[in-house]
Amino acid sequence: MEFLDEELQQYAEEHTSPESELLHKINRQTHLNVMKPRMLSGHLQGRLLSMFSHMIRPNQILEVGTYTGYSALCLAEGLQEDGTLHTIDINEELEDVVRGYIKEAGLSESVKYYIGNALEIIPTIDATFDLVFIDADKYNYATYYDLVIDRVRAGGYIIADNVLWSGKVLEKYRKKLDEDTAALLDFNKKVQDDPRVENMLLPVRDGLMIARRK
Repeated sequence: MEFLDEELQQYAEEHTSPESELLHKINRQTHLNVMKPRMLSGHLQGRLLSMFSHMIRPNQILEVGTYTGYSALCLAEGLQEDGTLHTIDINEELEDVVRGYIKEAGLSESVKYYIGNALEIIPTIDATFDLVFIDADKYNYATYYDLVIDRVRAGGYIIADNVLWSGKVLEKYRKKLDEDTAALLDFNKKVQDDPRVENMLLPVRDGLMIARRK
C-alpha cells in the first residue's frame, strides 16, 4: 500500500535536500541488483533519519538491519566526531557490498558492521545508545525493543520502521492475520503502553514508531 499520492511523494522529494552521490548510487544499485529493494529506506525517509540524527547528535547508534547500508550512512551523518554506529545484519551475501559503501563514505573507523543473529550480538555490544533504529525481521521487533530499552540513555530514541506494514495493521487492509502483522500489532501496543517512553507513530512511508526514553 502506498499511503501518499505518487505525485505528492514526488513533490515532497523535490522539496527535500537531495541524496548524496553515494546514497543515490546505493539506491540505484540496490534496485538494480538486490532482491526486495523496497526494503531500502530511500530518499525521503533517509533524509528524515539524517535529520533526526543531526538533532540528537548521537555518540552511539545501534541499527538492527543493515540491508545495503543506505540507512546506516544516513544515520551516521549526525554522529559526533568520536561516535560509533553499530549495525547488524544476518545476510552475509551483502557483506562485501556494504563494506565497500562504508569505505567509500569514509566511515570505516566510525561504523562497526556485524554479521549474524542480532539477538545474540546486541548483548555483546558494550555501549549505551543515544539512538536505535530497528528495521529487521518483524517477528522479533518486541524482543529487540526489550534488549535495548534499558540501554538507551534518558532522552535517547528508538525508531522502528514498517510499523504500518502496508496498512495491514488495520483489519480492512488484510486478508488474514499473518505472523508478521500480529507481531507488529503487538509491538505497537507494547510501545504505546510502555510508561518508560513518550512515543508517536509517524505515518511516513511504511510508518515509523518513534519512542523517546524518559
